Amino acid sequence: MFADRAKITVISGKGGDGHVSFRREKYVPDGGPDGGDGGNGGSVIFVVDEGLNTLTDYRHVHKYAAEPGEEGKKKNCHGKNGADVVLKVPEGTVVRDAASGRVIVDMSGDTRRFVILKGGRGGNGNQHYATSSMQAPKYAQPGQPARTLELILELKMIADVGLVGFPNVGKSTFLSRVTNAKPKIANYHFTTLSPNLGVVDVDGSDGFVIADIPGLIEGASEGAGLGHEFLRHIERTRAIIHIVDASSSEGRDPVQDVYAINRELKEYNEEIASRPQIIAANKTDILPPEGSDAIERLKKEFEPKGIEVVPISAATGDGIQNLLYKVSAMLAELPKERIVFEQEYDPETEMSFSDEPFTVEYDPDAQEYVVEGPRIEKMLGYTNLESEKGFVFFQKFLKDNGILDQLEELGINEGDTVRMYGLSFDYYR
Repeated sequence: MFADRAKITVISGKGGDGHVSFRREKYVPDGGPDGGDGGNGGSVIFVVDEGLNTLTDYRHVHKYAAEPGEEGKKKNCHGKNGADVVLKVPEGTVVRDAASGRVIVDMSGDTRRFVILKGGRGGNGNQHYATSSMQAPKYAQPGQPARTLELILELKMIADVGLVGFPNVGKSTFLSRVTNAKPKIANYHFTTLSPNLGVVDVDGSDGFVIADIPGLIEGASEGAGLGHEFLRHIERTRAIIHIVDASSSEGRDPVQDVYAINRELKEYNEEIASRPQIIAANKTDILPPEGSDAIERLKKEFEPKGIEVVPISAATGDGIQNLLYKVSAMLAELPKERIVFEQEYDPETEMSFSDEPFTVEYDPDAQEYVVEGPRIEKMLGYTNLESEKGFVFFQKFLKDNGILDQLEELGINEGDTVRMYGLSFDYYR
């Protein structure tokens, strides 16, 4: 089954916690700290796999998690790093943040590998926090936590030209004649249920890649039928071949068909609707005697608007070579750069966290509660506790970091003393 959209959850590996330990050697009763660092967590990585052309695998498995890093160990031993999880996708896959819909990365062009979530950094062991005033630190840095991100994967095909038109106008027959693609062909509506890509070789001119976008219906831009599922595949194309049934074998007017499909393109994305177009007036082999009137009406209506009309028969091949030369000439005048969707959301900057360690303990000898650690030391360094604004910030810091909750869990009462690096405070609720 062809699948061009999937929703998955990815989880980076948690960093291993730094270790708290002290040297315990014979004849060395007061050995220094020797807690090792935690290992880094595994990352979530997307890579382009040239052999894939569908997102089917992601329809069955929805959660992917990298390995956590190991905790640090005593004797300064470093924890093992967690293994990455590598997700293979077809070229042209656009990865979006599911919550906001913003683009994280477009796996096309020069982007063949992208780290979407870095694994959590392993925490420092307590050996890193020994100072002249704190020679036996009882705290270590926790590893950075795992991060979870819900993603939307969308496959937007990489093609120069998109084929559009109502169902059963001959797009699949045309594609099978001009390329090596083998779409299923039958005489009923919506035969093509998955987009088809093919390479067109033009004698004496540059070839190009063409995509058959499954037959659209009115209301497709609003999601009618499978409209949204298919319209995304035309977003990268540089030009459009609009195939219409000039014979009106389905009872529709070809001029109105062109307007109807262009209206759907415009409502989906105005920029797409403005791209260069050629109308291929198909089924000339079954035109009634007065059928040339349909060709003339198409030319009279659209050629003044700059849209050339080329009569063809996909069934017999008449006019097709002429059409391909015109398309090749049109592409030669257009910019060759592929359309790549720019990043709109960066998980690294929008999912930041603070992980400096601290401890909250009760000192029975001094009958004081002691709060210490690098995070506390940094906060006190840039906070003016003499000002009302600074003291309010200090109280909010204690609350937001869970320090007040930990003091409550230790059984602190009103009037008890809390010590932080030489500063003492009386505790009041």
